[in-house]
This record gives sequence, C-alpha cells and structure tokens, in this order.
Amino acid sequence: MSEPTYRKLVLGSTSPYRRELLERLRIPFEVAAPDVDESAKASETPMQLACRLAMAKARAVAAQFPSRVVIGSDQVADLDGQALGKPGNHARATAQLQQMRGKTVIFQTAVAVVCLETGFAQMDLAQVKVKFRELSDFEIESYLRAETPYDCAGSAKSEGLGIALLESIDNDDPTALVGLPLIRTSRMIQAAGVRVL
Repeated sequence: MSEPTYRKLVLGSTSPYRRELLERLRIPFEVAAPDVDESAKASETPMQLACRLAMAKARAVAAQFPSRVVIGSDQVADLDGQALGKPGNHARATAQLQQMRGKTVIFQTAVAVVCLETGFAQMDLAQVKVKFRELSDFEIESYLRAETPYDCAGSAKSEGLGIALLESIDNDDPTALVGLPLIRTSRMIQAAGVRVL
C-alpha cells in the first residue's frame, strides 16, 4: 500500500509566538504575512472579531498558495465585552493592566485552516479565562519595564514573567493563551491533508 500524498503547510502570520508554537509539531512550514485590516467592525464582539480575522488571514494567504493548507489565527482579549488589542506602547499597556487588575479576562483565540484547491475551510475558537491579581501600580510598572509586552493582546506574556500577574488560568489547551491552540490546530490541519504523525 502506497503512502498517501500530504499537503504542504503555510502559517499565515508573522507572529514569532505562533511560529514558535507551530514548530513544536515538527512539521516543515512556510510563513507568509496576511494583508488584512484588523480594525473591529461596529457592534462586533471580541469573539466575533477574533473569528473573522482568523478566517480572513487564512483566506488572504491561501490566495497566494491555493494548493497548500494555510493556518490563520487571531487573539483578542475580552474584558466584559470590550476588545483589548495589542497595546503598542508603554502608556497603553499600563492602562490595560490597570483596567484588568482583579478581573477575569477571556482571551478569545481563533484558528482557521483553509485549502482553496480542495475547498477545505474550518475554524475553531479556544477561550481562555484568565484571572488577574489585584496588581499595584508599582507591580505593573515593574513588569512592563522588565518584559515590554507591547505586541501582546492584553499586555501580558503568560509564558514569561507575565505569569506572576495572574491568579488563575482556565482553559482546555495550554498553548491557546500564547496565541495558537495547538490541540485544535493539529486536528484541523490533519483533516485538511497535512501529515502530523
């Protein structure tokens, strides 16, 4: 019996965090930047925003690689229905962490897998509930000076010193909070024709 033909994989993201996570699966893949406007639409919930952008990123990159399986992903921090994106600078990161202290934030992490040639398109969402400690202004400032997480939704890197800001994490996929839920991703890319094991 001959071995089945497998499809090549493309990560539609320039995020170093997603790239590092996908490398854990030990599958060769290419990286391509999706050209997608990430602005939220009026009355769009954080969950809807994450899902729409994940699929938009996957489809944008799939247009360049129609025979390949493409992964698109997006994460939005959801504080009582308000979307918190990447802060971009120290002042905004300070404001985000002050807003989140003592509260539970849901990190909506969506992943989409698309192959245009076969018509395959799937999306899934991992929700991670993160309870922040009652942080003092001094702790927030100390953390931001140490880790400068200005490219992270919600201003905290749980895989680094940011773990010290948290009281608890509740989720079903330990990689989802970092930016790419690998349990869901590996299942979906296998279904799309990529060899994982």
